[in-house]
Amino acid sequence: MVEPIRKSTRTEREGWMADAKYNLFMLKSDEVFIDLLTDSGTGAMSDRQWSALMLGDESYAGARSYENMREAIRRILGFDFFLPTHQGRAAENVLYSAIVHEGDILPGNSHFDTTKGHIEFRRATALDCTIDAAADTQLELPFKGNMDVEKLERVLRSYPAERIPCVVLTITNNTAGGQPVSMQNIREVSALCRRYGVKLQIDSARFAENAYFIKTREEGYADKSIKEIVREIFSYADIMTMSSKKDAIVNMGGFVAFRSEELWRRCQMFCIMNEGFITYGGMSGRDMNALAVGLDEGTEFDYLETRIRQVEHLAHRLDEYGIPYQRPAGGHAVFIDAKRVLTHVPKEEFIAQTLGVELYLEAGIRGVEIGAILADRDPKTRENRYPKLELLRLAIPRRTYTDNHMDVVAAALKNVFDRRERITRGYRIT
Repeated sequence: MVEPIRKSTRTEREGWMADAKYNLFMLKSDEVFIDLLTDSGTGAMSDRQWSALMLGDESYAGARSYENMREAIRRILGFDFFLPTHQGRAAENVLYSAIVHEGDILPGNSHFDTTKGHIEFRRATALDCTIDAAADTQLELPFKGNMDVEKLERVLRSYPAERIPCVVLTITNNTAGGQPVSMQNIREVSALCRRYGVKLQIDSARFAENAYFIKTREEGYADKSIKEIVREIFSYADIMTMSSKKDAIVNMGGFVAFRSEELWRRCQMFCIMNEGFITYGGMSGRDMNALAVGLDEGTEFDYLETRIRQVEHLAHRLDEYGIPYQRPAGGHAVFIDAKRVLTHVPKEEFIAQTLGVELYLEAGIRGVEIGAILADRDPKTRENRYPKLELLRLAIPRRTYTDNHMDVVAAALKNVFDRRERITRGYRIT
């Protein structure tokens, strides 16, 4: 399906932005021309998915739709045990309710905000072990989202295994700019976890895009199919959580999957309490059907190539204008390096948020801040945390916009970039 999108005037946008208290999340969708806030649940489903949706079995327990989802997860991902949830953060909640306790340590490669939130809510600590090179946006590396295995081993050596419920490996690494993780790194992290007796959880929202980068960038994988690469990725994991609103191309849905039947049974109570019975877990039967088809379609090379090349198209246009972003372009988004654009805005005034507001005022385009606001306050000191990266993420919905829309985005960014020296003030939280 298509829908009309409405152009607006600068005066209208200024009023809407003020009404929203300069919070891009508080804008109404009708006030946005091109919406790049997120790629989560905003893609367009295929004819096969819509057909499957119409055949959804809405039985409360043991629905055919659950069986379809289970078959897809077994066949494509290789897990026998899973619990459906309404989205990825719900999968984290079900899992961490069972395994994370006060004082625990969960190392990872740039935990995303919901992951870190669930960890810190339980008075545990998320330790970032991403490679240092990820902080240099202009450095070209094929796998910039990798875990630093030396940092990880120092953590595993410093704490007893019983205080580390799992290591969290996020593919692709969203917080670091949608950057992929290599198969070699996945293998090394898994080996370390096994050596120290710790489980490996793969946060898998964009696992298929990560597999595409392994196929196109890593030696030895060019002749393997995406599905073969995916099966190898998850062969190294004990647990996977997934927001299926990304690479399974559905509007709502997720799950947590396990190697261990014992852990699966432990988590069932939290699924039932917080989501729903274990064969629907907060999802309708029609959404489970669409998710099963989406897992299949989302792990096909031709689809992934088309999707990721649109991201590259936007990046190439930004190159023409000299606009700095996290290089190379990620799988689902282009992340503008706000620190390099707005050099006069102090960090205390939220540099990436300021750039996001300016882009909206310029052309009605909505992105999202990946910087100090996302980093939140330190749970102990309550002081703002200022990460190394201040990024404006422009997340591209799947099968939704045309390259012409991307050209409009690039031109609007150029207009902001051209007047960057005049932008000297940002925002404060009231």
